[in-house]
Amino acid sequence: MGDDKLNSSKKCDINKFNVIIIGGGIAGLSAANYFMNNGMEDFVILEARKRIGGRIISIPLKNHNIELGANWIHGVLGNPIFEIAMANSLVNIINIPKPHKVIAATEDGKQVPFGVLHEIHEAYVCFLRRCEEYFLCQYLPPPDIHSVGEHINLEATIYLERLPSSEEKKLRRLIFDCLLKRETCISGCNNMDEIDLLEIGSYTELQGGNITIPSGFSSILQPMTKKIPPSKILSQNPVIKIIWDSDQNSSSRSLDDVGEESEDSDQTVIEDISKVSNTGDKIVNTGEGTSITDDHKPKKKHNYVEVVSENGQSYYGNHVICTIPLGVLKENASNLFEPSLPQYKIESIEKLLFGTVDKIFLEYERPFLNPDITEIMLLWESPTTPEEMSNSWYKKIYSFSKVSETLLLGWVSGKEAEYMETLSMEEVGITCTKILRKFLNDPFVPEPQRCVCTSWKKQPYTQGSYTAIAVGASQSDIESLAQPLFRNVHDKKPVLLFAGEHTHSSFYSTAHGAYLSGQTAARRLLASDEPSENSINCPGAADLNSWIQGIQLEE
Repeated sequence: MGDDKLNSSKKCDINKFNVIIIGGGIAGLSAANYFMNNGMEDFVILEARKRIGGRIISIPLKNHNIELGANWIHGVLGNPIFEIAMANSLVNIINIPKPHKVIAATEDGKQVPFGVLHEIHEAYVCFLRRCEEYFLCQYLPPPDIHSVGEHINLEATIYLERLPSSEEKKLRRLIFDCLLKRETCISGCNNMDEIDLLEIGSYTELQGGNITIPSGFSSILQPMTKKIPPSKILSQNPVIKIIWDSDQNSSSRSLDDVGEESEDSDQTVIEDISKVSNTGDKIVNTGEGTSITDDHKPKKKHNYVEVVSENGQSYYGNHVICTIPLGVLKENASNLFEPSLPQYKIESIEKLLFGTVDKIFLEYERPFLNPDITEIMLLWESPTTPEEMSNSWYKKIYSFSKVSETLLLGWVSGKEAEYMETLSMEEVGITCTKILRKFLNDPFVPEPQRCVCTSWKKQPYTQGSYTAIAVGASQSDIESLAQPLFRNVHDKKPVLLFAGEHTHSSFYSTAHGAYLSGQTAARRLLASDEPSENSINCPGAADLNSWIQGIQLEE
């Protein structure tokens, strides 16, 4: 019995931390790096998967490494991911873009004149920018227009009315439809009618365009993890319960009596002996909750958070940074937190959108496309009657683009992406071959050596791809999700903090948004109780000024 107590005590010490970080994606790694850089090593990362990285992952094919998740660094100036990539020689400062030649084809294999494609693309970009202006300019859209899709379709209809020929209208309408499908993959939704018109401008686009990392986006994980001791990352540890405030389980408590136990408190074990009955070496709850002894559980101070993993292990911390994705929160928030999250957080979780965007990779033995072509836009005819998903899911694929001469990439979103996840990769490959033969008007397009599809909706620890602001939601819902929770009004530091792309109100859906949110949470916990100025430091990041000053621009 004595040995059991000794082992229990050691276990308690092992599982006790200042900060518990839930999730080893980029937000969790960012928080951990901030702690390490500031000399705070009393933390642990609990990661549900066997691997770290979250929605950053690459896998090898025969001749390529492919990125199943995050693909680009979105913007340069002010982007910490770009700074880390620069500091670790993952990207070149002088980025010479490759020539990008897009062709658009109809279902009968006819290629659209480039002038027409360019014209409609320019008009579409103009319509989209107009949507974004509502957020910035605070003027009202036309009556009964609430979504981005409704607004762009209205603008497109007005634009096409000036054309005399019905064939001209039809062709241009197909291009608008294709660009809207593309936008669903950018926004992360089923269709653009789901995206709130007044809020799309809340997303801040960093200057510099989309930057690819030659060695793949996943190579950003190496500099993100090199300072974190492996012992601090506990993988295969899905969290099933976060008991963040056992004091608050009583409905009769108010802010004025924080710290005092009522008779119907659910608090289980505390160390303040004035509030418990002491019966020998056992500590028994004075309320109606179950009694727990030292033989089974370490004494738990009232201000510890208890995080329970799927394997039954409990971890105790002064603070928890929760980076669980919005898709998982939508499914599990009601059962995950004890006590329940405040109603305003639950409502924001419900209102925000967490759509599905999947990739389809087709790897070939040898090139078959014209070397000058980099992307084929697919102009699908609009159905006149509703179609079965099994016969129409592939019509959501808006294009195939070249990753290399022997690797093509297609994107699909929403309900169609979820349906695709139920199919075998072989089935998807066969379907994509039929599509390419049809639109290229070439029966000899080869079948791929291998087809690989992502399945972000099916993944239990993401349950979708990234966050969007749905009709009826707003930027304030993201701010509500990001709001940390305190146990009582007297605490100077929050007990439960939230991070992840879904908690950054202007960079949601991006890796840099997730990174900054993790850093913000960590900085908040390390900040002095006295107000002071803090600067953002990226792990291993180069000083922007040092390399900007070293560039000589040729006239």
